[in-house]
Amino acid sequence: MISQEYKEVVAMATSEEKATFYKHTYGHVAGGVLAFIILEAIFLQVPFIVNTLLSFTQGYLWLVLIGGFMGISWVAQKMAMDEVSRPKQYLGYFLYIVGQALLFVPMLYIVINYTGTIVLKQAAAVTGALFLALTAIAFMSKVDFSFMKKILTIGFILALGTIVAGMIFGFSLGLWFSVAMCALAAGSILYETQQIQYQYSTNQYVPAALGLFSSLMLLFWYVLRIFMSRD
Repeated sequence: MISQEYKEVVAMATSEEKATFYKHTYGHVAGGVLAFIILEAIFLQVPFIVNTLLSFTQGYLWLVLIGGFMGISWVAQKMAMDEVSRPKQYLGYFLYIVGQALLFVPMLYIVINYTGTIVLKQAAAVTGALFLALTAIAFMSKVDFSFMKKILTIGFILALGTIVAGMIFGFSLGLWFSVAMCALAAGSILYETQQIQYQYSTNQYVPAALGLFSSLMLLFWYVLRIFMSRD
């Protein structure tokens, strides 16, 4: 059970409480990455999972896969935001990690089988470096990134529409779309990192971690696509 006595948002907390919140939040982001790696290693060793998910990359079935992931994401986020049950928060976070791991299976299978692990390691290193740099900027900069909310919302709606249109009309999104999506993911990390102190109380580090993990994985997805386009 989560204590209901303390509801103050992080921005209004003491320095010690803020430090504890951020320690837990980023610890859970790191734990989410580790869980993702473990799950991905397991899924890629199961032919049924690999073959089934690869079949969903054909034609309109990709939209079904994306729709399923969006449904899982919605449920997971609702569970993670539960203010009463800590186990429910963790279950929601884990469900989201599972959804991400399944979504990545086709791409990682193709990357590993055609390029080995070199491209994967390069993309992971670049993603990690960008995430750390953006996190530092969000914490150290005096710029208020709240203005990015509308930009990000419109950007993601346009991106989703472009993806759907590409599936329906059969055109390739290309390198520049991946670059644009990396920019959106970077903006999302900046915004999420700065805004979690206003969105969550000090005991809501699990949903805060989920939001950051989501932006991190989006960045990794499109960084990986950029690296794949070189080969």
